Amino acid sequence: MDSLLKFTNKGIYCPQGNFYIDPWRPVKKALITHGHADHSRSGHQYYLAHHQSEAIMRQRLGDGIKIETVNYNKPISINGVKVSFHPAGHIPGSAQIRLECKGKVSVASGDYKLEDDGLSTPFEPVKCHEFVTETTFGLPIYQWKPQNETFQEINSWWRQNNENGKTSVIFAYALGKAQRIMKNVDTEIGQIYTHGAVENATEALRKTGLELPETIKITNDIPTKDYKGNLVIATPASIGTPWMKKLAPYSTGIASGWMMLRGTRRRKAADRGFVLSDHADWTGLLEAVKLSEAETVYSTHGYSNVFTKYLKEEKGLNAISLDSQFEGESLDSEL
Repeated sequence: MDSLLKFTNKGIYCPQGNFYIDPWRPVKKALITHGHADHSRSGHQYYLAHHQSEAIMRQRLGDGIKIETVNYNKPISINGVKVSFHPAGHIPGSAQIRLECKGKVSVASGDYKLEDDGLSTPFEPVKCHEFVTETTFGLPIYQWKPQNETFQEINSWWRQNNENGKTSVIFAYALGKAQRIMKNVDTEIGQIYTHGAVENATEALRKTGLELPETIKITNDIPTKDYKGNLVIATPASIGTPWMKKLAPYSTGIASGWMMLRGTRRRKAADRGFVLSDHADWTGLLEAVKLSEAETVYSTHGYSNVFTKYLKEEKGLNAISLDSQFEGESLDSEL
């Protein structure tokens, strides 16, 4: 049987089902892996996503979008193609989309990570013939340590700043990373304040039933003194802007997988860099491919050429590198 997936200038297309997965141009029917802006775009006539993605998609794309939602591991039929959503562990509501037709199984994994972050539904391996994987951190240099060690570092930094009368300002994606931080830090140290964009995403996730610590949205009428000793979660776009003045005196930190590279830390002029990514590292990518038992692996965005070469030469797989408009993890993007 021919492939269930076709890679077009609009995105990943399933000819048998006549739908797209995370298309970057307007289409009639779009299946969405998660709510980040590079995967969930405006202009589609119909959206299908996991139920935890609905509130954030309506918030970002407009309440008038036509969206249907599903739960994990609940198959539906679309034009004879059996479709099901499975946990990707990337952010709340993130899914790998499994397609099955006439004995052929394909999985488009979207963005994912294998480590249980205590926030998202943990990654679930899905066996298939074809597997589409991201490769944002597809180089051997990227190896994450357990997140509890990273949060020990963040808590220690926050605690020290608290003792010194400084505000701790940590920069992270408004959707996913920000909530992962607030869920895992030690709230005994102080209160958590949020940038407006972070609070908006947090509010959307609370609507899905997700339990998160209390947060306070930053507004102009909050006295500067109130921030001292507390934690502020802000977006990367806030770095170096006048908005930061109200938080002084402060210490800054960036939470990102790119913080493994010292040059990236210097470029953004943060006081601290915390290695924390919602994407799989090199080991995680290889493990996901292995667990899928796929015969053909398509790699998109990031270090796809390097990863594809490794799968071909070292693993003997039929590996193919693809161009896409997915962004992965970027310090310059809000996602």
